[in-house]
Amino acid sequence: MPTNIPYEDQLKDGVVLCNLINKISPGSVKKIQTKGSNFQLMENIQRFQAAIKKYGVPEEEIFQTADLFERRNIPQVTLCLYALARITQKHPEYTGPALGPKMAEANKREFTEDQLRASEGHLNLQMGFNKGASQSGLGSFGNSRHM
Repeated sequence: MPTNIPYEDQLKDGVVLCNLINKISPGSVKKIQTKGSNFQLMENIQRFQAAIKKYGVPEEEIFQTADLFERRNIPQVTLCLYALARITQKHPEYTGPALGPKMAEANKREFTEDQLRASEGHLNLQMGFNKGASQSGLGSFGNSRHM
């Protein structure tokens, strides 16, 4: 990809996005329009969106076509790409590089009634402390520290 072209312009026609999902999950987008009317190029974006939804990206993390094509919300496009990267880490067949943090997994804890009763006698470290977290003693915000 050329570096002198803005990020959103490189993604605008959807070709790079379709190639990306095809690299991650081969055959996800069967037809990619490389030239044509705006409507045909917007179909590339819609095909990409359908493919990543099928791959597992949640609907609420997928950008709207106009967000990219009309540059309405480029940060949402970026967040969508990070969501796709997060989901790829959950697919064992994906062996490419990782982008962003790994998706968290549930770590459910089960306690028996005996374990719960046994903890009732212990004092919590915060018992009797009613002040909570504060920034007292840190001085005025914005002032430099004098050492």
